Amino acid sequence: MKRARIQDIADAVGVSAAAASFALNGKPGVSEAVRRKVLDAAETMGWQPNVAARSLAGARAGAIGLVIARTTDSFGTENFFLRLIAGIEQSIASRSLSLVLQLVDSVEAEIATYRRWYSEHRVDGVLLVDLRVDDPRPAVLTELSLPAVVIGGPESFGLPHVTISDDAAMRIIVAHLVAQGHTHIAYVSGLSELSHTQSRIDAFEQASAAAGIIADPAYSTDYSAADGSRATIELLIREPRATAVIFDNEVLAIAGLSELADAGLAVPEQMAVVAWEDSPIWLALRPHLTALRRDPTVLGNDGATALLAAIDGEPVQTVAEPVPTLIIRESTGG
Repeated sequence: MKRARIQDIADAVGVSAAAASFALNGKPGVSEAVRRKVLDAAETMGWQPNVAARSLAGARAGAIGLVIARTTDSFGTENFFLRLIAGIEQSIASRSLSLVLQLVDSVEAEIATYRRWYSEHRVDGVLLVDLRVDDPRPAVLTELSLPAVVIGGPESFGLPHVTISDDAAMRIIVAHLVAQGHTHIAYVSGLSELSHTQSRIDAFEQASAAAGIIADPAYSTDYSAADGSRATIELLIREPRATAVIFDNEVLAIAGLSELADAGLAVPEQMAVVAWEDSPIWLALRPHLTALRRDPTVLGNDGATALLAAIDGEPVQTVAEPVPTLIIRESTGG
């Protein structure tokens, strides 16, 4: 099969070869509509940049990439990602490398970013976060021969991995609530399509069933405060018997606490509350919040260190992070 050229893409879209080149290389001078048409045509035609030409530009880009599919507002309020990035910077600073960060609104946009980075020789490898069920991204990165390490979730997809025991952490939370006498627990989760969310939901249901208690169906959210409020109101209407609720991050927990207060429910007397992420904020609130403590800085450091080894052609083993610790405070009667 004949290799697609930039001129072929330009002819298919109806633009000049120069415009097609600008679009493929992320340079200014073309509209976003034209850029999207060119990128779509390039993907359809199976276009790949000339590897020999790329190698002439230099052996290394001196940077690693991180793409996060979150809105700007969501990213700015999630402490997890800020600390993760701090850990990444800790690892790469000693080698004078840069982190290229991109926020996108979809997996499709994320894949397009990887293809663009590859064509531009912008990064030497990438860190992959928020693994999804049936995720297409690992296959794309393998196709591009772009070194990659997955951070979070269970080990899968054949890429080097920094694993997190989300299932074990959820079992610890459920066991604590059961020990406190709760028999009807609710869970306000994150995005249901994320593999780590699914691991938590499965563990929540299994641990509850093993303890012989009722586990409400998870209330999925997009991690925003507005969606946390919506989910909390929904569970209070649908599950009035619930006496404990688990929130998947600090933003959801704060929104949920506000709705519980508006509903006149005392914490922990009428509703026990657990947050998946620990935060200094919880000690500024009364009651102090029970929360799961882990260190995203370590995740970022370990992930970046593994990626640098992969870029150097060294064998990379899966890194298993310790099971997070449940810090028991007043919101569950501690």
